[in-house]
Amino acid sequence: MKIIVLNCGSSSIKYQLFDMPSAEVLAKGLVDKIGLRGASIKHKRDDGVEVKVEGEILDHQSGIEYLLGLLIHPEYGSMKSLNEIDAVGHRIVHAGELYGGSVKINQQVVAALEECIDLAPLHNPPNLEGIYSITSLLPDVPQAGVFDTAFHHTMPDYVYLYGIPYSLYEKYKIRRYGFHGSSHKFVSHRAAGILGKQIEDLKIITCHLGNGASITAIKNGKSMDTSMGMTPIEGLIMGTRTGDIDAGALLRIADKEGIDLGTVNTLINKFSGMLGISGLSSDMRDLEVAAEEGNERASVALKMYQYRVKKYIGSYAAAMGGVDLILFTGGIGENDFRTRREVMTDMEWLGVDFDFELNEGLRGKEITLTRPGSKVRVMVIPTNEELVIANDTYEIVTRGVDAL
Repeated sequence: MKIIVLNCGSSSIKYQLFDMPSAEVLAKGLVDKIGLRGASIKHKRDDGVEVKVEGEILDHQSGIEYLLGLLIHPEYGSMKSLNEIDAVGHRIVHAGELYGGSVKINQQVVAALEECIDLAPLHNPPNLEGIYSITSLLPDVPQAGVFDTAFHHTMPDYVYLYGIPYSLYEKYKIRRYGFHGSSHKFVSHRAAGILGKQIEDLKIITCHLGNGASITAIKNGKSMDTSMGMTPIEGLIMGTRTGDIDAGALLRIADKEGIDLGTVNTLINKFSGMLGISGLSSDMRDLEVAAEEGNERASVALKMYQYRVKKYIGSYAAAMGGVDLILFTGGIGENDFRTRREVMTDMEWLGVDFDFELNEGLRGKEITLTRPGSKVRVMVIPTNEELVIANDTYEIVTRGVDAL
């Protein structure tokens, strides 16, 4: 069964073509700069054959038309006909309180997601564009929606509620939702499988560290708490997002600078975080080079990032009554051995016997980074959100169910 996985951003589409249930990736690519100058598609087949196509791509439907064309191209494609496509799975960021699992896309689901746009105004509209486009281009192909928020639906109310009047939660559904759910789900299950353990018997802390970053406490296979909140701003300091901040500080900034809420929103999403502190870059690699060259603000930004990761690990260990596994994933978690080293320094009290020598220089490898006998294991597990989407889509289609 051939399944296309689509991850539609505001000006991009990441895609993969899976052969299920073997999970073989037949092709993958990126449609970039949709609606902008310099638009292009980078497409790569499983045998290494690749091509870059540049041209005018005005909207998401045009981008999807182009990628479908490449998938059946006689020289670069992996299929002879679009009739070979059995299903399409979509990454969808926000489903509010509506869905606690992946669902088959129908008109009712689309209408519900449209109602959630104000909860994720930057993410849900392009996600929906992907659904609209496939409905138009491949009307007979079943579609599934896999939500970033769904994995965190198991959080108890005393965790997801904010300390605001309860009536505001009831009226506007203002609460913690959490994100990166597919990643946290994948790496936790993968690690349990590697160790031959039942995930229901484990307490796991998953650290998805990238330009956007979140940490999740997973107890007995279920998300108990997560660092991101109603939006992806809350939690860890990130590439351009503030992370945790006193709301009073934002009120003071708005008052002193004479700026409106829209400008505040841009400030805390686009110009804060590692970029805002360093004044240099949102990229950890750039900041590490600058810090080594003596840039104090870059050094402070790195220490802030590492400290907050360490703090969340400690707090989640306390919340769960202990921890068995700490997992690093995401672009930084998988590749930045310096961040892992600093986060794991002085963590012996938690039962971590970290192998600093093994960690040094390690990038992008699935591995255990604690010594034999360590009470708490620390592992690097490369994430694969696309595979989660493909698996859930396959289950929905083959089982003939509307939801998982």
